[in-house]
Order: sequence, then structure tokens, then C-alpha cells
Amino acid sequence: QVQLVESGGGLVQPGGSLRLSCAASGFTLDYYAIGWFRQAPGEEREGVSCISSSDGSTYYADSVKGRFTISRDNAKNTVYLQMNSLKPEDTAIYYCATEDDLCLGTEADFYSWGQGTQVTVSS
Repeated sequence: QVQLVESGGGLVQPGGSLRLSCAASGFTLDYYAIGWFRQAPGEEREGVSCISSSDGSTYYADSVKGRFTISRDNAKNTVYLQMNSLKPEDTAIYYCATEDDLCLGTEADFYSWGQGTQVTVSS
């Protein structure tokens, strides 16, 4: 079965850090771009970050630049999202999804979505 599984979420205080993992099962991530998205209750899902396959280029939403870092470990078939200096507004369910090669498409172009992992930032 081809699927992505997110993990690493949890409850953290403002200013704290979490590392999310997006692990692929049933296929190899080497040739796919991986995007991270998040959705808070009552809000639309928004793009957070993306990492391309062929050139390794990265993308970050303005709201997370300087705080989040996306990376990939092809040997482990996993993409990570290191989240530092977390804020309450980062609270959301975080999802990962695939796109072909480059981070060029819109959210609608992503497929093979994971089930999400909850991140809650609160004191």
C-alpha cells in the first residue's frame, strides 16, 4: 500500500520545538517533492513547507520562515519538519503529501496525503 505517515506531533510550550516526520511506505521518496501543510479548526488548509526532489530546493510560508526547516533523508525514506520557536498560532493538524519532483504545483496538485499529526502549542 502506498501511503505517508506523519508522526512527532504533541503538546509543546510556546518557544519550544518539535520535529515532525513523514515516512513513506510502499514507495521511495527519492523522486518526489514532499509538502507539509497544516489545518487549524475552522480554517482552510495552508501550505507550510515543501522540498523538491531533483534539486533539493525548499519553500517556506512567510509565517514560518526562520523557524521551520524541512529536510529529507532518502536512506530512511523520510522527510522531516523541524519546528523551532513555536507559537500558539502554529497549533494545527500537520499533513504531508507528495508532488512530482518539484514544488511547482498548488495544493490541488499534491496527492498521497498522510493522516496528519496534531501539534498543540500552549502554556
